[in-house]
Amino acid sequence: MIVKDEEVKFCIKCGTKLIVKSDHEGKVRKMCAECDWIFYENPLPAAVCVILNKKREILLIKRKVEPSAGKWALPSGYVEIDQTPEKCAVVELKEETGLKGKIISFLGYNMQTSQICKKVISFGFHLKKIGGKLIPGDDALDAKFFPIKKIPELPFSSHKKFIQIIKKQKGIL
Repeated sequence: MIVKDEEVKFCIKCGTKLIVKSDHEGKVRKMCAECDWIFYENPLPAAVCVILNKKREILLIKRKVEPSAGKWALPSGYVEIDQTPEKCAVVELKEETGLKGKIISFLGYNMQTSQICKKVISFGFHLKKIGGKLIPGDDALDAKFFPIKKIPELPFSSHKKFIQIIKKQKGIL
């Protein structure tokens, strides 16, 4: 469950109602007047997978859950506390598509706004299939390869950016 900023009203250390004031850096934040705990509002990290088949088609999943349930997107997910972005990419690919993958390259990162947590910083990875069977998984209604020129509209700017990077790298225009 993702907690939105406006839902955070009490200190997670001592339970005191939070106040809004300037911290030691002069930044206005929610803080605890009792124990000085600070609510830092940071972007959530996510990993995004770009995988092409031998026909140079791109793998997409139809999202089962919000944000953007019912829309096509690259396999992706929030990085868990015990994961690196690279590990998250491999895990999300397996969970959402049934495919085992190996990272070929890092495509970069992209910051975007989010309906759920204000900001997401997405780390893009190009992966190759090393096993498994294509089947929609836990967060996917469907999973299939699309010709790169016939990709449906994607809801996330980071996914669009990573696809553009792959197209440029592979000379697909």
